[in-house]
Amino acid sequence: MSLRCPIPHRRRSWRTSDALLALPLGLIGAIALVDALTPNGVPLGPLLIVAPAITASFAGAFLTGVIGAISVVALLAVNLTHPDARLSGMYFDSQIIALVVVAVIVTLFRYLRERHGRELAQVRTVSEVTQRALLRPLPRRIGPLWVASVYLAAEEQALIGGDLYAAVRTKGATRLIIGDVMGKGLTAVGDAALLLGAFREAGHRQSSLPGLVAYLDHSVRWNLAEPTDQEAAGECFITAAVIDIPDALPQMRMVTCGHPPPLLLRDGQVIPLRATSPALPLGLGELTDPDYHVDTFTLLPGDLLLLHTDGVVEARDGSGVFYPLVERVAAWEQGNPPELVHHLSEDLLAHVGGRLADDAAMIAVQRTPPADRESEPQTQEDLARTAQAGAGRAAG
Repeated sequence: MSLRCPIPHRRRSWRTSDALLALPLGLIGAIALVDALTPNGVPLGPLLIVAPAITASFAGAFLTGVIGAISVVALLAVNLTHPDARLSGMYFDSQIIALVVVAVIVTLFRYLRERHGRELAQVRTVSEVTQRALLRPLPRRIGPLWVASVYLAAEEQALIGGDLYAAVRTKGATRLIIGDVMGKGLTAVGDAALLLGAFREAGHRQSSLPGLVAYLDHSVRWNLAEPTDQEAAGECFITAAVIDIPDALPQMRMVTCGHPPPLLLRDGQVIPLRATSPALPLGLGELTDPDYHVDTFTLLPGDLLLLHTDGVVEARDGSGVFYPLVERVAAWEQGNPPELVHHLSEDLLAHVGGRLADDAAMIAVQRTPPADRESEPQTQEDLARTAQAGAGRAAG
């Protein structure tokens, strides 16, 4: 047995266009009234052609067509008030035909514009769902870590590009990756999707950090073995930093593959965590025998770790000055990861005048003291469910 609940009638909300309708309607009434009161003057009926044109600037095709029909009726009424030859014969016929033609054309163009807008909105919705599924929002809490991230796409109307980041849970640790694909456009998005899939699939299976990075490099090289664009064969690589943060130890381990060093914010000081022996970017492992060296750094409770792509430090203002990330982080008052990435993203956009030349991504991570943790460390299944819920909210 199924139950059906009656859907209450929802009254149409008031919109600005409803108030603006008074303009063409008032114009029609004024023209008709003035024309009726001046029987020996210049006929004003042809001015009614302006009403549907004005309506099309703020209303939809239906209302534009209604105003056009009202204008035609008003012109006919004006003619009935003047039975003399002033608005009769060929002169009146030409005016009424011109008004009808203009009203139909304006209504048609408004309809086509609305249909095009609906198609663009649908495409953008599908694009947002797809891109959110690819670059899943990071949970606010991952184990003992407080995490916040931001992605600033250089392409207009895009949500992601060639930059990437992700997180997975292992037994007793959290693994993060941040990377940057060489190039732009759909090819870069596809390469980012490949690496993200490989990281999520192997991040919790590979026991060692060098083993995980070697697997990621092999995945990128395997993808390049059969490229879709022959001109791009052998030219793609991905810079990346892969980080492992144990739950129980106050430290972090990192393997860097040609990626900018993270920044550690501790007691008002900014410390770049430079790799002692960085590896080549992912996809170039066949050029040498890679030895993925693991660097270990101290990560105390309260420390803030900022991961970023080169789109942040290479962003320039109008005079060509690079964005001074270290100085801006050092000048920032101590706070939490969401406040840090929000502040930096706004400051970065202000530095470049609102338009980035390259994608930019940032992740802020803070190890919280045990007393401040809101929940126990999340399992990999919890992390996946949280990410899927975030993607569902973005799609909605």
